[in-house]
Amino acid sequence: MNKRIVGLKGEDIAAKYLEKHKYKIIERNFACRFGEIDIIAQDGKFIVFIEVKRRKSLKFGRPCEAVDLKKQQTIVTCATYYLSMKALVGKPVRFDVVEILGEEVNLIKDAFRPQ
Repeated sequence: MNKRIVGLKGEDIAAKYLEKHKYKIIERNFACRFGEIDIIAQDGKFIVFIEVKRRKSLKFGRPCEAVDLKKQQTIVTCATYYLSMKALVGKPVRFDVVEILGEEVNLIKDAFRPQ
């Protein structure tokens, strides 16, 4: 199975988990010239930009550890573009990570903040 299919399956799992936890999915796989955001959702008053990371084992560390500073900066840049494009600048935002390890799903709210 190629990486894209594995990634999409992980995003499907994450989206179902988020909906179960009262997130309203606004958009998936938002892409722009700066990069991509896996899931954009609303959680209460927050617009939430969510990165999904999936791994089969801990061999290479926890999935969330793959959201390094460079990846965070890319997500923030894409989020800033999205907010501007949708006239949502000034709305409260949050950056979450959903990590999937085997069958376990873990939501990390407010996983990072813009630098």
